[in-house]
Amino acid sequence: MANWAGSAIDGLLCYCRAGFEPELAGELTERAAQAGFAGYARAERGTGYVLFICDDADALSRALPWSTLIFARQKLRLFADLNGLDPRDRIAPMLAALPPDIRYGELVMEHPDSDAGKPMAGLARSLGNALRPALRKADVLTKEDNPRLQRLHVCLLDGDHALLATGEPEDSAPWPLGIPRLRMHADAPSRSALKLEEALLVLLDEGERKRLLRDGMRAADLGAAPGGWTWVLTRHGLRVQSIDNGPLRQHVLDSGLVEHLRADGFNWQPQQPLDWMVCDMVEQPRRVAERMATWFREGWCRHAVFNLKLPMKKRWQETQLCLDVFADQAQKPLTIRAKQLYHDREEITVFATPAR
Repeated sequence: MANWAGSAIDGLLCYCRAGFEPELAGELTERAAQAGFAGYARAERGTGYVLFICDDADALSRALPWSTLIFARQKLRLFADLNGLDPRDRIAPMLAALPPDIRYGELVMEHPDSDAGKPMAGLARSLGNALRPALRKADVLTKEDNPRLQRLHVCLLDGDHALLATGEPEDSAPWPLGIPRLRMHADAPSRSALKLEEALLVLLDEGERKRLLRDGMRAADLGAAPGGWTWVLTRHGLRVQSIDNGPLRQHVLDSGLVEHLRADGFNWQPQQPLDWMVCDMVEQPRRVAERMATWFREGWCRHAVFNLKLPMKKRWQETQLCLDVFADQAQKPLTIRAKQLYHDREEITVFATPAR
């Protein structure tokens, strides 16, 4: 019999950018306390994930929707911590740890997006190839993937250590590790284009993308050079005023949808209201939050995506402060969503739109 030390565990498993575990732990701890739940975070810097242990994790998960968590790329319902797995048989302990009477629509094999986790990629693939048929034989996994049912996530921390969790289709990222697989387009003027593409994919739902990004809409891109975000907007058919004293790539201008205005994007204002404003300028986050609020307060735009560059210390506290400043100074009801995206670094991305 395999010699392993497994235990049931009640909590949340959340993935994040390596190095931002303290920020995610702080966010989960504070948000849980505000919702009336006792619990504690287990986090180690550089690991790419945080556990939040709570006696009523089901209720806590409902109280903290994935879409509202800023530093969590993914939120899963943790139910087992299997340590000391025998490499000769990792599958039997996993089957034994599954809760009764649950049938999963998909198996997702994962490893943390960290220096320690990435070497687990090959083992995760091979173990998944062996575990899937075993789960189907036990009738706990559908014969074909069913996106309407819960997903079973197996997160390999090491060759003998795995976390088991479930993902709710309506309350989790649909991508493994919460990372959309986007490729750099050959025509993209800069890698920053991937940030806006990911923001539109993660922060807006499908219906919002169809409704809010339509041919002929008008937008401003503040601090546009060399034109990555402008390029993304034109691919959605928007007409863009690109504000920057620096140059734009010629093929962006050749689209016929772009007007390049050489001005300071931080102080420029439109002559008439626009549908969209986007901003990826390097500036103090509070100053950006205040300027973005001015755009909404003055009615210069209806929707916006902007980045807040975070300081090295107290990043969770600075995030809260800046989002509060933005919401207060906008002086109108807004729906505000913020995430640290995969293509973000020391920053978060914010989407704002009139509250419906």
